Amino acid sequence: MSLLSYEGFAVLTVIMLALDLYQTRGGVITIKKAALWSLFWVFLALLFNGFIYLYWQQMAPESSYTNSEAATAFLTGYLLEKSLSVDNLFVFALIFGQFAVPESLRPRVLMLGVVGALLLRGLMIAIGAELLTQFHWVLYVFAAFLLYTGFKLWQEDDEQPEDFSKSLPVRLVKKCFRVSESYQGHKVLYKDRIGWIATPMMIVIAVIALTDVMFALDSIPAIFAVTKEPFLVFTANVFALLGLRSLYFVLEGMLTRFCYLRPALAFILSFIGVKMLLMETTWAIPTPVSLGVIVVTISTAIIGSLWKTKAAAVSS
Repeated sequence: MSLLSYEGFAVLTVIMLALDLYQTRGGVITIKKAALWSLFWVFLALLFNGFIYLYWQQMAPESSYTNSEAATAFLTGYLLEKSLSVDNLFVFALIFGQFAVPESLRPRVLMLGVVGALLLRGLMIAIGAELLTQFHWVLYVFAAFLLYTGFKLWQEDDEQPEDFSKSLPVRLVKKCFRVSESYQGHKVLYKDRIGWIATPMMIVIAVIALTDVMFALDSIPAIFAVTKEPFLVFTANVFALLGLRSLYFVLEGMLTRFCYLRPALAFILSFIGVKMLLMETTWAIPTPVSLGVIVVTISTAIIGSLWKTKAAAVSS
């Protein structure tokens, strides 16, 4: 992979983050505006996929992938990461509710969460790629982890949401600082006559950081089952995360309607785990098949969820 590809994409990522921050200035985001920006980020990812299809050989002259294979791997990885990132939105909504985060502060918190996730995933991708290169057996560890995660997701009880108020980040912040009762704008810390005081914003950021770690542990092994090209893995993650803030404000009032999303994600993680186990065998699952499975599963889950909740609303 050409170093110029990484440098160029790093510059592009900074520009896109700045653009995302600019379009959410003021803290007020309408559903219409968020929907338009969500479509823009999807269009941008598809445009980048077309760029890979046309110029992959110039971007990665030493890659064994053809242009078509690279484009298919990117698209599959992007849709996989996008699907898994929707689960992030449920947790973000839960965190905002439990800590009573004002609506004007939510765009800033989400941006910090996205930036933190990008940095963390970049580090984990570099480590994961090196481990897979040096130790082939790590592939099976990743596969077992995905199967375990999928099983745990099947077992989750949506009726009893997780309580973050007593989580480790909250305990650590409260142990190190006094915590104010109310938010102080965007401030994380402020000072009084006694010393520094943490605002609830610090606790929310700490909890978001923990969720970033947990989500990365799921998504990074999953995408390595699609492709081992670090550049494709990283770029798919970047594009999946960039539209996360806009997507949150589109779906904020609809998240409870996606009742079949968790089982769908559990199936996808289990399927990807099996794909990873079979990668080095004659029964290896082709990437286009994986792409089809992900698209059909998510589409079915969304349509089924909306149909069920609409039917329940009509009957009541």
